[in-house]
Amino acid sequence: MYSTKEYLKHGTLFILTIITTTLAGGEWLYGRSILSDEQPLTWEYFVLSLQFSLPFIGILLIHELGHLFTSIYHKVKSSLPFFIPAWLGFLGSPSIGTFGAIIQMKGIISSRRKFFDIGVAGPLAGFVVAFAVLTYGFTQLPEADYIYEVHPEYADPNYVLSEDEEVMDFELGYNLLFWTMEKTLADPERMPAMSEIIHYPYLFAGYLALFFTAINLLPIGQLDGGHVVFGLFPKHHKIISLVVYTLFLFYAGLGVISPFEDLNYLALALPLYVGFLYICYRKSGLSNTNKWIMALGIAAIQYSLISISPSIQGYSGWLFFAFLVGRVLGINHPEVIDGRKLDQKRTILGWLAIVLFILCFTPEPFVFE
Repeated sequence: MYSTKEYLKHGTLFILTIITTTLAGGEWLYGRSILSDEQPLTWEYFVLSLQFSLPFIGILLIHELGHLFTSIYHKVKSSLPFFIPAWLGFLGSPSIGTFGAIIQMKGIISSRRKFFDIGVAGPLAGFVVAFAVLTYGFTQLPEADYIYEVHPEYADPNYVLSEDEEVMDFELGYNLLFWTMEKTLADPERMPAMSEIIHYPYLFAGYLALFFTAINLLPIGQLDGGHVVFGLFPKHHKIISLVVYTLFLFYAGLGVISPFEDLNYLALALPLYVGFLYICYRKSGLSNTNKWIMALGIAAIQYSLISISPSIQGYSGWLFFAFLVGRVLGINHPEVIDGRKLDQKRTILGWLAIVLFILCFTPEPFVFE
């Protein structure tokens, strides 16, 4: 079915992604890098960092295999999983070692049920493994003094940060599932703060898996969640996708422009931001006039809200993903010839996927201060 060349290409990307996520894991878990002379990532720490990379990439692999095997079952031609390695340590920038993984559908999907099955299979398969990894992580937490192995300075009450030392103020945000599992499974005396989860490989891998599950299940366009919505609500998927995308974009950009900024800055930033919003609706199917109305309306409402309540802020980290969805993927879903209604089992799975999205979505997943 696949050529030797394809296996080599996809296999190489997969191995490279394991390597890059292991490098990133060494930086997050132990503060060690292959570029550091003071705290180098030795072979010992590289092997230890596999505790993060293997479950993390394993979950992504199961997600993509869910799509792949379902497409094979429905005789829809597709590529092998493309893993995207992305280690940014050489730039001095934090990264998780990958931009994720995708499969490319090469065949025509003429059935609403096939779209649904292929779309929902990945997130459900990946979620099962992510849940197992998190369960292990929460129930097998090391002793509370484990954190001193990573941060020995925490054990010294007289420790003072020197001027040459840099500390990244960073923490992960809660989602409903992670919070619930913490409260029900974890030993409170061993449970780390959200700013320290990055040093616990199974919790960190599971958290990132929930993050990828949630963004894939956004009910927009041709994301997995878009396929689910198209299957459940074929007559309303366009308006659902447009409304959800608009709310997502609105939240992402809330606070980008503010009446409390310098006027010279606003004179430049405001038109650029409105232009950015317009571009985000490039593949929305709206008329050119309506695209400008949406862009100007979002900016005006955001500006007004910040004027009334300056403390209201969104999460600008979502803006790049919103751009990719709106400009590259599009927020519409292709129509099909066979539009037969989903059976009861598929309908239940569809609603389960919506529930999983609600449980896994984190409004502010990565907070840098």
